[in-house]
Amino acid sequence: MARRGDPAEFRRRVLELLKAGRSIKDLSDELGVSEQSIYTWRLQARIDAGLEPGLTTVEQGELRAAKRRIRELELELAVHRRATELLKENACPKFDTRRSK
Repeated sequence: MARRGDPAEFRRRVLELLKAGRSIKDLSDELGVSEQSIYTWRLQARIDAGLEPGLTTVEQGELRAAKRRIRELELELAVHRRATELLKENACPKFDTRRSK
C-alpha cells in the first residue's frame, strides 16, 4: 500500500520510470523514496493488473470502508445496550405492569 504522502500520480510515474529501465536504487536515491516503498508499489501494480495474487487497490479500499462501518455499528450497538441497562436500573417498580400474586 502507498504512503499517504505520495500521490497516486507520483507512484504511477515512478513505476513508469522503473519499466523504462531505471533501477530501484537509482530512483530511491533520486526521489527520496525508500526502496521498499518502490518494491511495494510495484507489487501492488502487479496485483492490480492480475499478475499476482492478492487484494487489489479497490478491494483494499472496500475492505477498509467495511471495517470502518463495522466499528461504527459496534459502537452504536454498545451505546444502545448501555442505555438499555441504565433504563432497566432506573425503572420505577411502582409502574410495573405485572400482577402480584
